[in-house]
Amino acid sequence: MAETHVLFVEDDDVIREATQLALERDGFAVTAMPDGLSGLAAFRADRPDIALLDVMVPGLDGVSLCRRIRDESTVPVIMLSARADSIDVVLGLEAGADDYVTKPFDGAVLVARIRAVLRRFGHASGGQPGNGDRESQPLGGVLVFGDLEVDTEGMEVHRGGEQVALTPTEMRLLLEFSAAPGTVLSRDKLLERVWDYGWGGDTRVVDVHVQRLRTKIGQDRIETVRGFGYKLRP
Repeated sequence: MAETHVLFVEDDDVIREATQLALERDGFAVTAMPDGLSGLAAFRADRPDIALLDVMVPGLDGVSLCRRIRDESTVPVIMLSARADSIDVVLGLEAGADDYVTKPFDGAVLVARIRAVLRRFGHASGGQPGNGDRESQPLGGVLVFGDLEVDTEGMEVHRGGEQVALTPTEMRLLLEFSAAPGTVLSRDKLLERVWDYGWGGDTRVVDVHVQRLRTKIGQDRIETVRGFGYKLRP
């Protein structure tokens, strides 16, 4: 089975080399680049399975690079940020990143987060097959909510007859809502089901993805239930 290919963009030489070695020991093939422009060129040339982008890299910063990648592909993206409370975290998620990891990070935690993202996208991780679809996903069929149609077999979404382009993470989030319309899903539950977090995670990841999903399927389709979470309006 082919190795999972990681594009890693990081300007700190020590972090870049140490992380590349750690990922390669875990069975990943890694292309490591020191700046955003070379990272974009490598992405276009190699079409990796996942991109790992530091926010603060020269030439083309990580957020802008993420946006450029998202314009061309739905490949999973994880941002690296030096500060957990930085606005860069939210900017990266709004640019299309699927998750983020705060520096300094433990190598095992980084690998676990990469594998969790890859499982959601159906890739192998570190040469191992993914876990496939979660049991929480709805069975086949077309679900209709007003002008919104969710094809759970074809993995397509239409709104008012027009196809809606969703990233795999956005699609999995919508599938969770569609499986239980009218039921409030907490942020922690969504982190567990969509992001495969077996531990506490940053709920900003959920909030930003819900907002991104709303812009595509309608602002009123997903309702905020203050203090509890979100629900899909039937």
